[in-house]
Amino acid sequence: MDPNPTNFPILSYVMSKLPSIGPKRAAANEFDIEQPKSPPQPPPEPHFDITERMPHLTDPKVITAMRLAVADVSQTRSMLKTLGERPYHELVDTAKLKLAEIEAELAKRIEEIVLSPRVPEMEREDWRSELAVKENELRKAYEKEKEEYKALIALDELHEAYEKMLKDAEQRLEKIYETAVAGGDVEAIEQGSDEKSELKEELNEEVIAILQEALGKIVERVDLSGRQLRMLPEAFGKIHSLIVLNLSNNQLTVIPDSIASLESLEELHLSSNLLESLPDSIGLLFSLKILDVSGNKLVTLPDSICHCRSLVELDASFNKLSYLPTNIGYELVNLRRLSLSFNKLRSLPTSVGEMKSLRLLDVHFNELHGLPLSFGKLTNLEIVNLSNNFSDLTELPDTIGDLINLKELDLSNNQIHELPDTISRLDNLAVLKLDENPLVIPPKEVVVEGVEAVKAYMIKRRLDILLAEEPQVMLGEMGQTPTGLVTRSTSWLSGAVSNVFGTVAGYLGGGGKSDADHYLNQQL
Repeated sequence: MDPNPTNFPILSYVMSKLPSIGPKRAAANEFDIEQPKSPPQPPPEPHFDITERMPHLTDPKVITAMRLAVADVSQTRSMLKTLGERPYHELVDTAKLKLAEIEAELAKRIEEIVLSPRVPEMEREDWRSELAVKENELRKAYEKEKEEYKALIALDELHEAYEKMLKDAEQRLEKIYETAVAGGDVEAIEQGSDEKSELKEELNEEVIAILQEALGKIVERVDLSGRQLRMLPEAFGKIHSLIVLNLSNNQLTVIPDSIASLESLEELHLSSNLLESLPDSIGLLFSLKILDVSGNKLVTLPDSICHCRSLVELDASFNKLSYLPTNIGYELVNLRRLSLSFNKLRSLPTSVGEMKSLRLLDVHFNELHGLPLSFGKLTNLEIVNLSNNFSDLTELPDTIGDLINLKELDLSNNQIHELPDTISRLDNLAVLKLDENPLVIPPKEVVVEGVEAVKAYMIKRRLDILLAEEPQVMLGEMGQTPTGLVTRSTSWLSGAVSNVFGTVAGYLGGGGKSDADHYLNQQL
């Protein structure tokens, strides 16, 4: 929960100078009069290269002003350390759904109370009072049921607010430092913005000139990449004929809602900007096929992106995404390429299994803890990159064996100890990267022999397990004679063993698939 030194260098440095708040030392560290200890030495301060680049950070006045500027961040950080990590997005969505269900049920129950007939013997005022008491008790009961879900949602909102707080704090500290460099008063920093606004006006004039030229005729392509643009006018939405819009390599911090008016737009390139969010109106781009938002500062993708059902390629790599919209897979059924590398994804939503058109999935350099069981439904997948999820990725689901068209699978730099036996079913798999994994199954000496050796090993291992389990399974079956059991066991064992030898011999001999391989596939 501490600010990342890469994203928030000044804030990280200032926070390290704040006094730490933590539990008291254990009794074992208390002073002993018979064996006095030398005074404890303070821990060495962490070394920050930033002070070499920004020497004014060593000025006590500057540090004091900065500490005051980030007091709210320090308090929130302490609170979040007590409350815990941010919950998964799917859990939060589930909690919101549960709350909606509880509210609907509560409304129905209250309606039943209000519409219940009055007892003839009871006065109207007494009857109303009794209804009010029942309604109040009912609300209290349902409120107690909602507490757990509300707490989960509140924790997620608190984490989201904290992330925004970090960004704002870093900007405040940058202003303080700029003021100190200029020799000004660090307590009065609300100056120096005139130049930025003038620059924006100049850049806007350049864009407006392009707009005026474009509005006079039918324009299908506009390339404004590498123009150092900081904003895009709302009037851009008036170029209804636009098919391709390239705004990459600029300094855009926001995309106007009017972009939704580009009803013919098929390609939108927004890579290498400073975007922290996308407008919800992006979901109205029903013709959009290619969306590139890589190299920005996106923390989330809007749920409305699910409505871009024509999307074929989505590149959101090099951002700060920690989750994907829950329903993204149910809607983006035409997506063929999904690139999400270099983010902070901890999981993929279950709905990702519905992306039946997906050919390429790249999620390397994330924080994935695993894959959903629905992953096996992606039967058109050809290339999957799950590398460099490091200590977070420890296992794969058995359903990975259902990816019948998979050709390349990169699992390097993870903590996988065992591959699922079903990986032997990947007949089209030609490239399997397993470097830097603590693999036990299959052993390293098999891995170095290549993908075919791995598949042969996993087949033999599976057969060994089946051979060991078959007698117990048959003994548990009712209505069979001992002679029948012996005959069936002998026949099955003969067929299975001959197939093991056939498979291994085929692998060692380098020949094509044998008939035994075909039979073995049927057995498995």
